[in-house]
Amino acid sequence: MSPTPWQDSPAKEPAEGKPAPLPRLVLIGPCASGKSVVSAALRARGIDARSVAQEHTVIPDLWRHARPDILVYLDVSYEVVRRRRAVSWGPQRLAAQKEALGPARRVAALVIDTDDLSVGEVVSRILEHLHDHLT
Repeated sequence: MSPTPWQDSPAKEPAEGKPAPLPRLVLIGPCASGKSVVSAALRARGIDARSVAQEHTVIPDLWRHARPDILVYLDVSYEVVRRRRAVSWGPQRLAAQKEALGPARRVAALVIDTDDLSVGEVVSRILEHLHDHLT
């Protein structure tokens, strides 16, 4: 059975004389998990990465519209959300976001708890995953 487009897929065969194209990464996760800043850091390194604000919609598979080759789920605790951002909502909203994101998390190729990690450390884990699975 071949992998689905949002899970790890075998390295793509390059056209003769051309390097293999890098996969498209889509980052999802609750508010303040680091999606935007991590995707920007990956793009600065030449990676096709984008964040999807899946947590703000009732469309359960909105992330699929970005046509990812690899889906990355960034997680965060409520305590860290409050350190990163001034929010007017409580832990129940974060729990609801995580519940809504559950189906995507289950098919994500990589899940990273960002609580104790810097942006650089999250990016490094993603790059290690790419290296380990696409070379």
